[in-house]
Amino acid sequence: MDKNPIVAWLEEGAVSIPSFLLNRYKKIGLTDVECMLLIHVHAFLEKGNGFPTPEDLAEKMQLSPDECSQKLRSLIRRGYLEILKGETEAGIYYEKYSLRPLWERLAESWLKEQKGTEEKERREKESSLFNLFEQEFARPLSPLEYETIAMWLDEDRYPVPLVKAALREAVISGKLNLRYIDRILFEWRKNGIQTVEQAKEYGKRFRKDQMKKRTNRRKKTGEPFSTIGWTVRQLGGRACLQRKKSVIASMKSGRCFPTPIAS
Repeated sequence: MDKNPIVAWLEEGAVSIPSFLLNRYKKIGLTDVECMLLIHVHAFLEKGNGFPTPEDLAEKMQLSPDECSQKLRSLIRRGYLEILKGETEAGIYYEKYSLRPLWERLAESWLKEQKGTEEKERREKESSLFNLFEQEFARPLSPLEYETIAMWLDEDRYPVPLVKAALREAVISGKLNLRYIDRILFEWRKNGIQTVEQAKEYGKRFRKDQMKKRTNRRKKTGEPFSTIGWTVRQLGGRACLQRKKSVIASMKSGRCFPTPIAS
């Protein structure tokens, strides 16, 4: 078997075609023929021919030189291709094609798509947040409440997970109102709290300090230590009256020993 054709093919080398171009050329307004023409221009550039003629390109495609010339002019006019002019050290002027506009259009398209995806995700998170508030409040939010929550996100730039964590703290404390949640968020920001994990640790320390203060105050005043009231407050938010009665009955019968949580 004659190896010469195979050797010739290998000597021609390979052309690297960005898969990014193949996957996105339609999204930036290129036709199949235009994309193929640009790929051939790219191949000529990689092989050192910076300014292939319409005849050179027509040999690679099922287009006439005139058709190649028309499409090249169209690509330049529409901002996918440009001609750069320069001068060699010997003072010889030259022209060459540049695909930089094409790469820039592809990058711009990808960034725009990413921004749209991020915006969609942000809207979904916000919608989920509003639904969570209505769940915990057990009622629809008022227009003013919607505006307040939106201000936390848009103006104060609180992350959605942190607002959810503040809502959780309000549920635990049995104080389901936006003013209390706003104070929690303000306090967290003042203390450098930026993540849900940090907020959880801060909440644990805060409740521990509150319990100490409450215990010390009762010791000084001789006030009886009541876990029933604390447990009822701990159940605040969505817990129904029946559930509270059940817990109290369990405590009275000695079957439940709740951990006190400060209001």
